[in-house]
Amino acid sequence: MKRLEHKVAIITGAARGMGESHARLFVSEGAKVVLTDLDAVAGEALADELGEGALFTLHDVADPDAWGPVVDLAISRFGGVDILVNNAGILGPIAPLVDLAIPDYLRVCAVNQHAQFFGMKAVVPAMLERGGGSIVNISSIAGLVANYGAPSVAYVSSKFAVRGLTKAAAMEYGGRNIRVNSVHPGFIRTPMMTEGTDDTGGDALSLIPLARIGEPDEVSKLVLFLASDEASYITGAEHVIDAGMTTH
Repeated sequence: MKRLEHKVAIITGAARGMGESHARLFVSEGAKVVLTDLDAVAGEALADELGEGALFTLHDVADPDAWGPVVDLAISRFGGVDILVNNAGILGPIAPLVDLAIPDYLRVCAVNQHAQFFGMKAVVPAMLERGGGSIVNISSIAGLVANYGAPSVAYVSSKFAVRGLTKAAAMEYGGRNIRVNSVHPGFIRTPMMTEGTDDTGGDALSLIPLARIGEPDEVSKLVLFLASDEASYITGAEHVIDAGMTTH
């Protein structure tokens, strides 16, 4: 039996990067997946490629009113919601604190932090109807340490907040069989990484004990484990996948 057989998942930011990788792996492991993103062209193409196990919908995660229709779609097309992967995120401008425009700071927090709250709030009732579920909130090593490389106050603060959201939700709903965990990737070869450095990881490479950049599928395997019943006794925890970078 496949590891996510009979499970229904919502994955945000699923049109590219780690979200795309999560979606591919989830479908291959038997899940029905609702893919959401603002990139409709890439999202639709991916859903078409993945076949009947995948469905794409255009979705602004930072809009609280946009979440209800996503959950309703998962229920109407696939029968419920068992898994949420809060993957969508943005880097935002790389700027010192005093130079960072307030609208830019608020936008990063809206996408990286507030949207994860909106997502959990939207899916929990549907998960309770199914008898439980698993929520995987994607944070970053920037949610554990103040950052590596260029300054990014908005990104760091939003990713730290994900840890708190995760722990509070895990405590509140653990007794009702909803597990909530955060994942903290290091330098992974995605379009977002190249926005902040380049395809090689730049100067950060010298800080990585395994001396290489990670691939999206390496993170997806961890996300799959946390989403599956194999992680039935794991909740409220930070799961670091950074090739040892935060050991410094």
